[in-house]
Amino acid sequence: MRPRESVRAVAYPAVLGAVALMLVYLASLAPTGSWGIVALAGICPAGVRICVGLRGSLLCWGGVSLLALLLIPDKFCALLFALLFGLYPVVKSAIEGLRRRWAEYLLKLLFFNAAFTALFLLMGAAMLDTLPQVLSVGGWVLYLVANIVFLLYDYGLSKVIALYIVRIHSVIRR
Repeated sequence: MRPRESVRAVAYPAVLGAVALMLVYLASLAPTGSWGIVALAGICPAGVRICVGLRGSLLCWGGVSLLALLLIPDKFCALLFALLFGLYPVVKSAIEGLRRRWAEYLLKLLFFNAAFTALFLLMGAAMLDTLPQVLSVGGWVLYLVANIVFLLYDYGLSKVIALYIVRIHSVIRR
């Protein structure tokens, strides 16, 4: 590994990890919109994945998850990042390597439902407090709406990653 690449392999996860940690902390302070702010923090591991690779993105996700669980008072936001929004961009890149659309969506939905269920089991009361009252009526309604929103998030994340590659990564790589 050339010196410039080794500096990149350390600097990108550190800098984008700091940005993600700051966003997770802001989400814990926000009275509303914590899910959206944590989802925004999830873009940071995706940027690391593009610039450095899988190892760097896992390092970014793991470091931010650990620091968030230790430092941030609102553990729901920290778990939301650790179980779902921070890990999903890394998993997404691995799943999209399959190049079979139906298998990709099946695996993405399996990952989401497993993470969502784990989050619900760990922080059910805190999770229901952050959602509209309509969704707390029935479990199947919650999962149906959550899966639809997740598919929209996945589509939006794909567009943001494409924009990042075209506008930012091409400039940084020079």
